[in-house]
Amino acid sequence: REILEQLPQWIEEDREFRLTLTRMLRGEFADKQQTESRIEQLLEELRRDREANERKWDEAQAESRQKWEEQNRKWDEAQAESRQKWEEQNRKWEEQNRKWDEAQAESERKWEANRQEFDRVHQEIMAMSRRIDRTIGALGARWGVSSERSFRNALAGILTESFGVEVVNVSDFDTTGSVFGRPEQIELDIIIRNGTLIILELKSSVSKPEIYAFERKARWYEERHQRKADRLVVISPMVDSRAMDAARKLGITVYSDPEDMPVVDS
Repeated sequence: REILEQLPQWIEEDREFRLTLTRMLRGEFADKQQTESRIEQLLEELRRDREANERKWDEAQAESRQKWEEQNRKWDEAQAESRQKWEEQNRKWEEQNRKWDEAQAESERKWEANRQEFDRVHQEIMAMSRRIDRTIGALGARWGVSSERSFRNALAGILTESFGVEVVNVSDFDTTGSVFGRPEQIELDIIIRNGTLIILELKSSVSKPEIYAFERKARWYEERHQRKADRLVVISPMVDSRAMDAARKLGITVYSDPEDMPVVDS
């Protein structure tokens, strides 16, 4: 909830945050140029299929003409034969015409089916393009919540696998509003091992205001639970230089990777 309320302000005021958000979105979703390139590729494939069908149609016509000429030659030879042979030849002629009509009707049916399939695929491609545009717009509004949660879980998983510690997400309610100036839900990550308490902030990027907010949340947790944290730690691959200065002043240790953090000892 806090991230959703502050996201518009971060996007407007924090250039690094905007750049980070843009890079993250670009890694997950195809941009407009890639989408248009894919559409053009599909249309080109459909065009080649259509040309192949036209070529097959022309070949079929040429083959039919060749058969027709051969039939005429046989017809001329059959004129010198008896009526019985004439009638037999006439029957073959009628059969050939029937097959010709059927072949022509089948070719026209396939051509119409190909045209309809082309139109259908074209409409689906256009609809897909519009859906992608809408999806990108919607993700822009909710990206902060979903991506930060996934990123936090990934970092917590690395700490667990690398050092065998349990990262516990603590959620308490600040009824006095001492952290954010009004009553608000407070979330922190902590590690408790062999009597050592470490309060963590696991984020994809950290700004100077977020450092101060983390320090206020940590002190609020200490007061609420009547226990002093042994260490305050921020783990993030992207930390603003001003945030680093603030962290040093507040005694907060910053790591760019969870595996850089020393093993928790007793």
